Amino acid sequence: ATVVRKLLDAGAVLLGKTNLDQFATGLVGTRSPHGAPACTFANERVSGGSSSGSAVVVSRGDAAFALGTDTAGSGRVPAGFNNIVGLKPTPGRVSTAGVLPACRSLDCVSVFALTVEDAATVLAVIEGDDAADDYSRFVAGPADWSRPLRLGIPREVMVDASIGYDAAWREACRRAAELGATLAALDFNALHDVTRLLYDGPRVSERYAVVQSLIESQPGALDSTVAQVIGRGRGFSAVDAFRAQYALRRAQQATAAIWHDVDALMVPTAPRHPRFDEVAADPIGANAVLGTYTNFVNLLGWSALAMPSGLTARGLPFGVTFIAPAAADAALARWGQRWQRACALPLGATQRAYEAGAAALWPRSEPT
Repeated sequence: ATVVRKLLDAGAVLLGKTNLDQFATGLVGTRSPHGAPACTFANERVSGGSSSGSAVVVSRGDAAFALGTDTAGSGRVPAGFNNIVGLKPTPGRVSTAGVLPACRSLDCVSVFALTVEDAATVLAVIEGDDAADDYSRFVAGPADWSRPLRLGIPREVMVDASIGYDAAWREACRRAAELGATLAALDFNALHDVTRLLYDGPRVSERYAVVQSLIESQPGALDSTVAQVIGRGRGFSAVDAFRAQYALRRAQQATAAIWHDVDALMVPTAPRHPRFDEVAADPIGANAVLGTYTNFVNLLGWSALAMPSGLTARGLPFGVTFIAPAAADAALARWGQRWQRACALPLGATQRAYEAGAAALWPRSEPT
């Protein structure tokens, strides 16, 4: 992969490959023939996926950073469940050449790290146009937001009060206000409508295109849930695909108006944190809930940064994700830096204290 070559050329040391949901199809981290990593804070709860192993090794301090992929939230949900940073670039900012695709038109290479500074440094190394990637499109955006940040939050937030996510969300809102952000409650229904376009329509056929030869010749090679999800892609026609494309384009135009009123969105990274037995009892339903605040982002071409926000009374990590327009990656990282300093949480599951510092490199931005 182009990203791996760039990192090795810059002096990175490759430690190994990590586990993930098979074909990056899942947000739980349990759909793997190689076992299911657990949350680094609670062995009975999932690590999140699809980039499960990448998040776990960073949270444990086994690696300074790890790469993941993100199509529907795979680079953000595991970050939230393991108290680490998950940086999801604008689609096209980082090459996906050499990466096994999930949905080629949506896939992003993401970065897991213990600090925003480390994540930003890695992004600075791997970003840029690549002729080997048909979807490569690097655009430098703003370095920061000059005025006090205007943050949009869900008018009706969906979080699991039984594990303390409701109190953690209120604390996140309070902290954002203390940092000088103005909070505006927004109607997220249009964004949730976009979410449904990812798995409830012909978009899933793009996943089927990747594994068609395998699923038809060796159906037993696929995890049963993965096969069920991807197999639905056989049932859609070209007419269905065009209608879905028109619906997405209409949604992209409509939701772009959000950025007239706010600079970024703040959402819970995930509404809840399921146990392994809950996922086993309802593998598709439990997974679908985790994409509530992640699935729409790549469909709309936006950037995102998942950040640790606190620990609940039960000791579970709670994370928030900041979402911004395309090309706002550098500005998001600057805000994330201020957020992490204000939270002052231990790094991942290492118990090491966060020490603010300067990044060795920073993602490129447009002149100001």
